[in-house]
Amino acid sequence: MTDEELLWRASFAPGIRRYPFRRVPKVAFMFLTRGPLPLAPLWERFFRGHEGRYSIYVHALPSYRANFTSGSVFYRRQIPSKVAEWGKMTMCDAERRLLANALLDISNEWFVLVSESCIPVFDFNTTYQYFLNSSQSFVMAIDDPGPYGRGRYNWNMTPEVELDQWRKGSQWFEVSRELAIEIVKDTVYHPKFKEFCKPSCYADEHYIQTMLSIEVPQALANRSVTWVDWSRISAHPARFGRSDITEEFLRGVRAGQTCLYNDQNTTLCFLFARKFAPSALEPLLELAPTVLGFG
Repeated sequence: MTDEELLWRASFAPGIRRYPFRRVPKVAFMFLTRGPLPLAPLWERFFRGHEGRYSIYVHALPSYRANFTSGSVFYRRQIPSKVAEWGKMTMCDAERRLLANALLDISNEWFVLVSESCIPVFDFNTTYQYFLNSSQSFVMAIDDPGPYGRGRYNWNMTPEVELDQWRKGSQWFEVSRELAIEIVKDTVYHPKFKEFCKPSCYADEHYIQTMLSIEVPQALANRSVTWVDWSRISAHPARFGRSDITEEFLRGVRAGQTCLYNDQNTTLCFLFARKFAPSALEPLLELAPTVLGFG
């Protein structure tokens, strides 16, 4: 299908909410990557034994062809793709393409965007129950009055998006099926962002965050469940390699902050973390059984 056909097909929603058949809701894990998945062995352990409760979709460069064997959970999970460039609307188009493919499976109920540098920091059951019992979706959407928030706003966005509606947040989200449909069916905000959110605007930090904040603000937890370290002064978050991976570091990621979950305080705020280099794989595999709870 073309993108237009795919988004149209994926925007369908049943008029009767109650399913007339047995349906086990699944989590769709959507990997947005340029090519290889160097941390795949860790994800394989995370998914092991939970068949029927997850789906996997991989969006890579059109020229990339994965070589996973038939025994891998990533085997033949690559979807038809187009080039996605950092900060540009093509990145949001890739996210919508992933969502649309995942929506074609009626069993997918939650949709998680991750990258090739992401890792799970809790076991699958904990992750699944977290989404199952949450009353909101996890999209960070904040009103930043500074140069990297409202400063990126283009007045040509009116009247669809006013300055006080402009939002910024992490690209890495988790949304319910209802919100996933909101994203793929959008024909109001997408054209505006495509035309006016140009370089130095960074569409992947604003488009979905702004659109959902306008359309379904009550459905958002206004935070991401993917941990990132922005403490280093850089345009990109910190990257972690072999020497960074310790038990103390991982436990800090798992319970180092407090947040709201269903209006209650909790220290279980992050289910995933990034950015991890390929060299981090070996120590992660060693610590996964004792610290992360799987493997």
